[in-house]
Amino acid sequence: MRERIDESAGMRDRFEELLDAVLAVSSELELDPTLQRIVRAATELVDARYGELEISGDDEGGPVEFGYVGTDEARAGSARAFREHRPGHGLLDVPVRVRGTVLGELRLFEKRDGAGFTEDDEVMLHALAAAAGVAIDNARLFEQFRMRERWLGAVAEINGELLGGASVADTLDLVVRRACELLEAEAACILLPSDKTAEALAVTASAGGRRDRLATLTVELGEDSAFSTTVRQQRPRLFPELSLALPAVASAGFGPAAVAPLTHTTSTEGALLVARATGAAAFTAERLPMLTSLADQAAVALGFAEEQHNQRLAELFDERDRIAQGLHDHVIRRLFAIAMHLQGTLRRIDDRNVRSRVEHVVDQLDATVREIRTSVFDLHTTDTQGERSLRRRLLDIVEELTADSGPTPTVRLSGPLDTHVPSRVGEHAEAVLREALSNALRHSGSRAIRIAVEVDRGRLSVDVADDGVGMPKNVRRSGLENLARRARQCGGEFIVADEPGGGTHVTWRVPL
Repeated sequence: MRERIDESAGMRDRFEELLDAVLAVSSELELDPTLQRIVRAATELVDARYGELEISGDDEGGPVEFGYVGTDEARAGSARAFREHRPGHGLLDVPVRVRGTVLGELRLFEKRDGAGFTEDDEVMLHALAAAAGVAIDNARLFEQFRMRERWLGAVAEINGELLGGASVADTLDLVVRRACELLEAEAACILLPSDKTAEALAVTASAGGRRDRLATLTVELGEDSAFSTTVRQQRPRLFPELSLALPAVASAGFGPAAVAPLTHTTSTEGALLVARATGAAAFTAERLPMLTSLADQAAVALGFAEEQHNQRLAELFDERDRIAQGLHDHVIRRLFAIAMHLQGTLRRIDDRNVRSRVEHVVDQLDATVREIRTSVFDLHTTDTQGERSLRRRLLDIVEELTADSGPTPTVRLSGPLDTHVPSRVGEHAEAVLREALSNALRHSGSRAIRIAVEVDRGRLSVDVADDGVGMPKNVRRSGLENLARRARQCGGEFIVADEPGGGTHVTWRVPL
């Protein structure tokens, strides 16, 4: 009877110990302390000298996690290694499950009293393992909750920056910083089109301790690489090694990587890339939505900036239209009326000098009207896709050739140069102006040069006239023949004539 009483008391004590162990393992929410509490409670429950808990990674290659007591961390996770290290000592291991899924294995080694583990020990350990499975699952859920909380906080912060008027560069920098923090990456970068054709992506923003190794990265979208394919297909993807996606960075020391394209409506804007060091844990599939969300935030920033730019352009065009309308309806009409009035007065002027002066004023008014009309055309045009207008390019040529020496030419640009001249003809016009002006500056010895480029009646004409020594008979004409050939290619004409009073007048005229 006493033996049964003692046995019952012992069992009651064991159950109390089990209850204390269950309470101990359930009192922690963070994963690593939970693993340590489970192993410590297990060793105390069965009086083991050593213990370890191995929790397997997920199906997507997540890291294996350990808790251990008394064992060397380097040997944790290997019962076989322990047996080799301490042969002849007992080992008790039980699976840790939750909802029918095996999470890992709890192992106990060597009872303190030197005896072997009993069936009661195994029963107690199974009961503790069941509670441990629930505790681990709760800890993981808590970890996911905290990660999601950080993720939502980062998204809210980025949205706040956008709504607060932050620049695109600042917003993209914030995105890559938060990507590095949330995904525990060594480097993160955003690659955007590096040219107008969007055939190549270059690093625009980067963060992380190893970001310098990606600073000069350029990726051709047309190349046959896994990275380019991912961007073109607009689907996020994980890579066990960054070199598998980008062979060009094979020597940069990067291991696991993840790529999420930046998509705005139906067009691909670029990509968000995160990478860890060689040998680091792989990115898991559960992190892809987070990466994709940050990539979407970057795409929204780019789209928002584009919309703001378009809105500013629309406002600018509206203002230009208003100014152009005012010039046309009021200024030009008034000047034209003044000129007509003066021309009507000419018949009543007998003094030849006064008549000549009035005629000169009328000519000046006509020239002013033409210049204002040119300004009106300018107001209705703008550089497209970052290209300079033809008008701007022609003026740059004049400024470039006359910057160091020679007379300052008078320049008249009239007509819709930027809207009616095809790009191919415009390139010819640039070459013609450069050659003709260079000849005048080098060979004419002139004191004045007049340049007129005009679109009128469906034709483009380029005139360069000087008051120099004229065209020598024995001068090489290879440059002039080149200009004539350009005129023939465009179905036009090229004329070289003498100016009255000395000098040369070059005319290049082609149909549009």
